[in-house]
Amino acid sequence: MLAGSAWLANWIARRIVLNGMMRLIRRTPFEVGADRIGAIVSRLSNILPALIVQGGIGTVSGLPMALPSLVHSICAAIIIVSLALALTGVLTLGNEQYQRRPEAGDRPIKGYVQVAKLLVYGATAILVIAALMDQSPLLLLSGLGAMAAVLMLVFKDTILSLVASVQITSNDMIRVGDWIEMPKLDANGDVIDIALHTVKVQNFDKTITTIPTHRLITDSFRNWRGMAESGGRRIMRSLMIDQNSVRFLGDQDLARLSRFAVLRGYLDDRQREVSDWNRHHAASEVLNARQLTNIGTFRAYVLAYLRSRTDMAKDKTMLVRQLEPGEHGLPLQIYAFASTTVWARYEDIQADIFDHLIAIMPEFALRLFQRPTGLDLAGLVTHGSDVPVIGRHEDAARKKDTVHA
Repeated sequence: MLAGSAWLANWIARRIVLNGMMRLIRRTPFEVGADRIGAIVSRLSNILPALIVQGGIGTVSGLPMALPSLVHSICAAIIIVSLALALTGVLTLGNEQYQRRPEAGDRPIKGYVQVAKLLVYGATAILVIAALMDQSPLLLLSGLGAMAAVLMLVFKDTILSLVASVQITSNDMIRVGDWIEMPKLDANGDVIDIALHTVKVQNFDKTITTIPTHRLITDSFRNWRGMAESGGRRIMRSLMIDQNSVRFLGDQDLARLSRFAVLRGYLDDRQREVSDWNRHHAASEVLNARQLTNIGTFRAYVLAYLRSRTDMAKDKTMLVRQLEPGEHGLPLQIYAFASTTVWARYEDIQADIFDHLIAIMPEFALRLFQRPTGLDLAGLVTHGSDVPVIGRHEDAARKKDTVHA
C-alpha cells in the first residue's frame, strides 16, 4: 500500500503536474529553457514519494526494528540529493539565461556558478553522510578543522582558479571572443569559453588550446582586444636600403621626380628652403651648400603616398623614419595603421603598399639591400672578364706548357 501510494504520487507529479507546467512554459513569449525547467521539476518530483515513504514507514507492521530507521535515513538522503540536483539545475539555468544578455561576453559568471555548485555538492555530501549515520551535521563539521590541510591540498587548483577567476573578471582581462596570444602554451586565437578551472582558446588552425585559469594570472599573455576596438591595425615594417645608392639629387633628378603629383608640393617647398639657406650663407660651392637627397625625397614620397590612400587611418600615428644602419643596410621603417582590423584585408593593404614602394624605388636611384645569391655571383663571374672561366684555365695551361718547352 505504501509503495503504491509513493508510485502514484510520483506518476501524478511527472505525468500531470510536469506536463501541464511544460505546456504553459512553451506558450510563454519569454525565452526560457523549457527543457532545463522540466529537468528541475522532474528532480523535485522525486521528493514527494520519498516523503510519503518516510512518513508512512512507521505505520507498516511486521518490519524488523532497524528497518524503519534505515528507510527513514535513506529517504532523507534521497530528499537532500534531489534538492541539491534541482538547485544546481537552477544555477545552470540562471547562467544560460545570463549568457543571452549583451554584457555576458564582458562579464561571464560561469566561474562563480561552478563555485556555487561545488559548495552545494560539498554541503550535500555532509548532509547525506549525517542523514545516513543519523547524526547531526555539526559533528561532521567539527571534524573538518582537522582536515583543513588535506582539503587545501586536494582543492589547491580549485582555490587558485577561483582567485584567478575573480581577478580576471574584476580587471576585465579577457572576454569571450577576445583574440589572445600566449606563446608559452601555444595559444593564439579566440577565447571561446571561460570556466572556473580552464579557459578554451580556438587557435587559427581550428585546434583548441585549454589554458588553466590561474596561468592567465601567473604568466603573461597578449590580448588584441584594444586593436580590435580601435578600428585600425598597425603596420610596422622596414625597407632595407643599400647605403651605397644614397646620393644627392641633381637638376635632372629633380625635374624627373617633379612628375609625381604627390611630390610637387614637397619639392617646391624644399627647393625654396634650400635656396634661401644657401643664399643666406653664401654657400656657392657644392660641398658647403645644402642639397636634397634621394633617400630624403623618397621618405617624403612614402609619407605622401600613405596619406593619399583611403584605406589608411588618418587619425592615428603615421610616420616614415630611418632606423640605425647596420650590416644589412639602412632600415627605412613605415609606422602607420590600416583602417581595418580584418586579417585578410589588412594583409592585402600591407602587401599592396610594399609592392608599390619596392617597384617605385628605382625612380629615386635607390636599391634594396639583400644578400648575394648564386645568380649574382654567376653574373659577376660572367661579366667580370671578357674571357670565360674555362677559357682562362686553358690559357694558363698553354702558358705553362710553353715555359716547360
